[in-house]
Amino acid sequence: MGPANESEICPNTFLLMGIPGLEHLHIWIGIPFCSMYVVALVGNVIILAVVRAERSLHEPMFLFLCMLSVTDLVLSTSTMPRMLCVFWLGAHNIAFEACLAQMFFIHSFTAMESGFFLAMAIDRYVAICDPLHHATILTQTRIVKIGAAVVLRGVVFFSPHPILLQQLPYCKTRIIAHTYCEFMAVVKLACVDTASTKRYSLSVASVIGSCDGFFIIISYILILRTVFRLPSREASLKALGTCGSHVCVIMVFYSTAVFTFLTHRFGHNVAPQIHIFIANMYLLVPPFLNPIVYGIRTKKIRGHVLRSLRAKVA
Repeated sequence: MGPANESEICPNTFLLMGIPGLEHLHIWIGIPFCSMYVVALVGNVIILAVVRAERSLHEPMFLFLCMLSVTDLVLSTSTMPRMLCVFWLGAHNIAFEACLAQMFFIHSFTAMESGFFLAMAIDRYVAICDPLHHATILTQTRIVKIGAAVVLRGVVFFSPHPILLQQLPYCKTRIIAHTYCEFMAVVKLACVDTASTKRYSLSVASVIGSCDGFFIIISYILILRTVFRLPSREASLKALGTCGSHVCVIMVFYSTAVFTFLTHRFGHNVAPQIHIFIANMYLLVPPFLNPIVYGIRTKKIRGHVLRSLRAKVA
């Protein structure tokens, strides 16, 4: 095989085009994206720092929240800085290996995010429906095992993605019509039949997403059934307020994920800028909302942050 063919199999660089049709708005689109990224970065770092410093927060809910925060930091940092370079600096080139690495982080940590949402839903179920056994059911050892299982699942199921793409020949354009290296956007550039590769990716994503989503729904149905049976109206409203905000974040995550999945599978007539914009929301909004919903709205974390601020001002 000659050098020309080898260069087709492993291209040196790809070109990220951003949002097709909205190139003239890239600078302005980057402003809210950057603002949300800064909030996500600062908020998740604060959560990690507060939980680490406050021993009273070493509970299942907050330990799972820390795992979610780390996932959010990796997920947003693996996409946003590179995306802003495209929007603001016109730096469209991305090395082939960097593209594969970004793709692995995006897909594996998205699966981890889904897994930690499920873990937190189970924690809320046990805390509300069986509070007397909460500490004995969700011990620190079990929490570590659950966290390790979620991470391992994401790594194992999505490690084949970059490996599969590395084996494909790329004799078409090197232009990726997207803001980041999404698996489906890259696989379209291959000049061989990739039907089986696409089926693997869609099958893994659908199985993980549907299983996690199903058990999350069951958990919150059982929680709501218990909440409505509480004798105290005040306790019921408090539990509903907490669960309601959690459900809103989860719905944003899964609704955008389902839209992206269905667009790949059936939505060939969906405008590319709509698809790409929603795909960006899918990666950016949950890391932005999670510190607000799970952090600021949580009394213990909010109290610790306020005490720290008062101490510094004094």
